[in-house]
Amino acid sequence: MKLNYKVYPFQNSDPTKKSMGDIVILHGLFGSSKNWVTVARFLSEFGQVYAIDQRNHGDSPHSDEHSIPLMADDLETFLNQLNIQNPILLGHSMGGLVAMYFDLMHPGLLRSLIIQDIAPRSYPFAYDNEILSMSFPLSGFNSRTEIDTEMAKYVKDTFIRQFLQMNLEREEDGSYRWKLNVEGINHARRVFDDVFSFDRISNTRTLFLLGGNSEYIKESDLSIMDRFFKNNVKVKIEGGGHYIHFTHQKVFLEKLGNWLQNEFV
Repeated sequence: MKLNYKVYPFQNSDPTKKSMGDIVILHGLFGSSKNWVTVARFLSEFGQVYAIDQRNHGDSPHSDEHSIPLMADDLETFLNQLNIQNPILLGHSMGGLVAMYFDLMHPGLLRSLIIQDIAPRSYPFAYDNEILSMSFPLSGFNSRTEIDTEMAKYVKDTFIRQFLQMNLEREEDGSYRWKLNVEGINHARRVFDDVFSFDRISNTRTLFLLGGNSEYIKESDLSIMDRFFKNNVKVKIEGGGHYIHFTHQKVFLEKLGNWLQNEFV
């Protein structure tokens, strides 16, 4: 599948700084490249950045099939099409699962791996309310405020609703539509099951950026990370949850930048 993406060319005010190479960002479930503009601009000080819309998200094509292996195949196609070699790969949540799977299936291909708040294991599809909040007919709604009020019946968290509404697009005739393939994602409820049920080891330099209060990371996950990724560093952002690139952006970028500088001096 040919994916939509946005490019952020390498730009650094210090003329002595050289590009580290290409950096590819993979968003999480219900996200898109649109959620990563600030991080992508920050990373463009280190190399050329590609922010991808994964299948069924953003402006990329929709498909009835939605799985981690298929998204890894999409990534391989993308890298080959643009002749990107030895990239730095950053993945959040679902994108992190894709990034880890891709690295384990393509040993030695990546320059380094950055994983945000996810572990290489199975996760339940616990997004019924999010799906419901995007499944009611949008005809008859005249504003985002009206849609938000209806969505609040299913998702109480304002932050999550605003995150989901980044996928809401207004047509020329004034009507609204979801850019997400909501139905396709809803039918892929086993997308996070048994992805890492194999024995493979990666020696890729890997950074795990974790939310200190995240519900996605258990203490037992740390040893799982070590089992698959032998050359890893774990950095916890205290007080942070699953969306630390939003909620704790300043410290997130600081930790990310420090690691990149230390890794590639």
